[in-house]
Amino acid sequence: MEKYFFIAFFVIFAIWYLSYSATRLDRLHHRVETSWANLDGLLQRRAAVALEIAKSEIADPASSLLLTAAAHQARDAQMSARSQAESGLSGALGLLLSDGHLVNGSIEKDLLRELSELTDKIRIAIALHVDAVNRTQMVRAKAVFRIFRLAGRAPLPVTYEFEADVL
Repeated sequence: MEKYFFIAFFVIFAIWYLSYSATRLDRLHHRVETSWANLDGLLQRRAAVALEIAKSEIADPASSLLLTAAAHQARDAQMSARSQAESGLSGALGLLLSDGHLVNGSIEKDLLRELSELTDKIRIAIALHVDAVNRTQMVRAKAVFRIFRLAGRAPLPVTYEFEADVL
């Protein structure tokens, strides 16, 4: 009788542990999705600010054309080309800001301040996203998650190249 009790206890504990682990992995996947959604929203706002900067007095005509093209490409890029497009926008913004333009108007100062604030927020969002992806990958690499296929058909989350070179 005792033998059956221990077997039943072990089976119940194993089921509880697998359920707990699957729930934990689901929360991690949700964290990756929400961190990506936040980062994507900030990147879209950065592209919009870049377009406003291109239309302002800050940029000369050549820089304005380059910045406009890079911003449109970043806004409209599919996921497969997103890394390259965001890196291009970062490069275009870096070129514009490294020229050392003197800003006279308050609108231009506001745009540059907003871009600076967005860049800081993007850096934080990237750190959160990379952390979420790394934690999820570490958990999914454990044997129990692979053997029992606790991730189901969820794709393995990845980081993107542009996350290393945002302004």
